[in-house]
Amino acid sequence: MDLSSRTCKKFVHLDLKGAPPRIGYFIELIQLFADLGANGLLIEYEDMFPYEGELQVLQSNAQPPYSREEIASIQDAASSRGLEIIPLVQTFGHLEFVLKHEVFRDLREVDCCLGTLNPNCDRGVKLVQEMLKQVMKLHPNSTSLHIGADEVYMLGLGDESKQWLTAPGRNVHQLFLGHVLKVAKSIQESLPKLKLIMWDDMLRSMTSDTIKESGLVGLVQPMLWDYSPTLDVNNAVALMELYKSAGMSQQWAASSFKGSTTVHTCVTGTQRHVDNHLQWLNVASNLSAGIKLQGIALTGWQRYDHLSVLCELMPLGLPSLASCLQTLQHGSFTEEAQKKVVEALGTVEVGDTERLPSRTSSPFAGVKLAELIVKLTSLLESAELRHFQNNMFVRGWFTSYHIQKKTVNPLIAQQIRTQAKIILDAVEIQVGEVRPEMGLLYSDSTVQEWMDQHVTPVVEPLHNLLRDIERVLHEMGLCI
Repeated sequence: MDLSSRTCKKFVHLDLKGAPPRIGYFIELIQLFADLGANGLLIEYEDMFPYEGELQVLQSNAQPPYSREEIASIQDAASSRGLEIIPLVQTFGHLEFVLKHEVFRDLREVDCCLGTLNPNCDRGVKLVQEMLKQVMKLHPNSTSLHIGADEVYMLGLGDESKQWLTAPGRNVHQLFLGHVLKVAKSIQESLPKLKLIMWDDMLRSMTSDTIKESGLVGLVQPMLWDYSPTLDVNNAVALMELYKSAGMSQQWAASSFKGSTTVHTCVTGTQRHVDNHLQWLNVASNLSAGIKLQGIALTGWQRYDHLSVLCELMPLGLPSLASCLQTLQHGSFTEEAQKKVVEALGTVEVGDTERLPSRTSSPFAGVKLAELIVKLTSLLESAELRHFQNNMFVRGWFTSYHIQKKTVNPLIAQQIRTQAKIILDAVEIQVGEVRPEMGLLYSDSTVQEWMDQHVTPVVEPLHNLLRDIERVLHEMGLCI
C-alpha cells in the first residue's frame, strides 16, 4: 500500500506522559486532527490512565488522570469523526512510570534502570497483563493494541537473566522474544480478535530465522520507526523486507511531526519533519509487493521518556502535523499541499510569527499560545540573554575575583544591574502573557513544569548576578 493512498491509515500519536491537555482542548484537537486528514489516534496514556486496585499507584501524582468518563468522551469524539483509536501500553521497556515506584522496584531487570522489566518474573508478566486488561476494558471498540516493546535497555544484565542465559543455545534475542510472546499470547487468549502491534527496534539485529522461530509471526505486526529527516531509505526497506521474509508481511511505519529534534526543543521546525515523511514515501515506493503496509503513525513525543523534560507542546507542532499529513496525501510537499495547510492553519511554519496572527481567519486550537511561546523562546534564546555573563562589563569589572577582593567599580555594577533588570523585566512581561494562556489548555502543574524547565534555567543566572550586585553594593555602603 502506498503511504499517499487515500486508503492508507494515518494515525496521530498522542503522548500523554507529559503535558496532557485539558479534556476540552483534547476534544478540540480530535476535531482538528480529523479536519487535517487523520484516520485515527495512537494514544499512549502512561500515568494519565485511571488505573485501579494495585495499579492505582501508577496514576500521576502531578495531576489527576483522565477519568473513565473523560476517556469515554475522547472515544465518542473520535468515533463521531470516524477516527479509530489504538491504545499504546508499554509492556517491557520504557516502564519508568511503573518501576519508579518502590512497590514494583523488585521487578526491574537492573536496579539502576527504571525502564526495563525483569522478563523472568511471573509477577512482572501479571502486572503487565493487568495493565492491558484495564486499558482495553475502557476501549471496547478498539480493534488494535500497541504493546510497545522498544528500547529495552540493559536486557540480560539482571541476575535472573544472567542465570537464564547460562543454558546452552540461549541468547538475549530469545530472552526478549520470549517475554513478548508471553504477553501477546495472554492477550490473544482473552481478546482473540485484537490485532497487536509492537515497535520494531529490538528486532532489527535479529535474523529472519530467529524471528520466524519465535512464535510471534501472526501474533504481532512490527511498526518500524525512524524520525530522521535523512532517514536511510535503503536500510528501512531492507528491514521491512527482513520482517516479510520472517513471515511478518503486515507492517506499519512510524514517522514524527514533533518531539524528536532535541530533548528540550520548544518550537517545532516544520521542514525537518516534512523531510522525514518524504523519506518514508520513498521507502513505501520501494517495497516489494508482498509487504502489506497497514498505515503510518505520525508520532508527537511529549517527552523522550517518563523522566525527561517536556518537548514542544502540541500547539507548536500543529503546523508541522498538518504539513506532514498533506505531504503524505499529495505524495510530496507541493504548492497545493502547502496551500491546504495555510488555508487550515494560516501558516506552515509555527516560528513564522508574521504569518501566525492570533486573529487569523482560520485560527487553530492553541494558536495564541503557540504565538506567545515562539516570542518568549526567541527572547530566551537571544544572545543578549544567553551570554549576558560573558559581556564586556561582567567579564571585565564584576568577576568572582572582584567580588572576593571587594574591588568592584560601583558605577559599572549599577550599569550591569540596569541592563539585567531590563532583560528580566522583558522576560517577566512575556511570561505573564504565556502563563494564563497555557493554563487554558494545560493543568497548573504542566504550566509550572514548563516554566521551571524552559524559563528558570535561563533567567536564574541573571537573578543570581543581581543578588551579588545588591549584596556587594550594600557592603560598600551604597544602598542604591
